Amino acid sequence: VQLVESGGGLVQAGGSLRLSCAVSGRLLDIIDMGWGRQVPGKERELVALITHDDTHDTSSYADSVQGRFIISRDNAKNMVFLEMNNVLPEDTAVYYCYARELVARINTYWGQGTQVTVSS
Repeated sequence: VQLVESGGGLVQAGGSLRLSCAVSGRLLDIIDMGWGRQVPGKERELVALITHDDTHDTSSYADSVQGRFIISRDNAKNMVFLEMNNVLPEDTAVYYCYARELVARINTYWGQGTQVTVSS
């Protein structure tokens, strides 16, 4: 599984930004996807997760972004998105696309990351 993020950049506090993740490779065994973020000196934090069953998507969020960020996916285009609204300076981080697959065991994949900087 390969993940390539895009859409990062500089945004003012209170503004919006949309991150995209192109997914390729063996996709049938993916059990969930999401977005994490990391700032220097801190552990990577998973902020949004989306799972898909036969009928619908289920999303969950870290408390720090609940109500402001929205994760979605386009299965036909193999894309995952993170819509970031009402951003705060503390949202500044490198954002990584994430996927887990179950093939005898769980494998976790991360993209190369895209920088998001929120100015106050």
